[in-house]
Amino acid sequence: MGFGHRVYKNYDPRAIVMREACHNVLNELGRKNNPYLAIALDLEDAALNDSYFKKKKLYPNVDFYSGILLWALGFPLSMYTAVFSVARTVGWVAHWKEMIEEPSRKISRPRQLYSGYPKRDYIELDKRDGKKSILKSISSLIKTKLKNR
Repeated sequence: MGFGHRVYKNYDPRAIVMREACHNVLNELGRKNNPYLAIALDLEDAALNDSYFKKKKLYPNVDFYSGILLWALGFPLSMYTAVFSVARTVGWVAHWKEMIEEPSRKISRPRQLYSGYPKRDYIELDKRDGKKSILKSISSLIKTKLKNR
């Protein structure tokens, strides 16, 4: 939803940084006066001043601003979940590592069971059969979208 956080019961400090980055990117791309951004900023203002949101401590979080950034950079809506997941992978792995290294830990995350291939041989990227790197694909997609704006 883009509001609230289960750990940060006040304004998420990461959201403050992301908000500034969002405004900087939008200014750089010349998209500051876009109607979608205006709606998002109106929602932010309404949430920060609404008594219900204040009572429940629902403040704009990182996802609120990163969604705006992804839109501004031309990512299709269908890619948002994948991009959000990639960004969280390091944290998920860190939590899993903590969980298995400290069995006495009081807070743990759900158990993760790998159900993929038991072993696969690694093939160098340049030796793969016509498969293009996902990072190169995303990079070229962004460059193309930015040129066409």
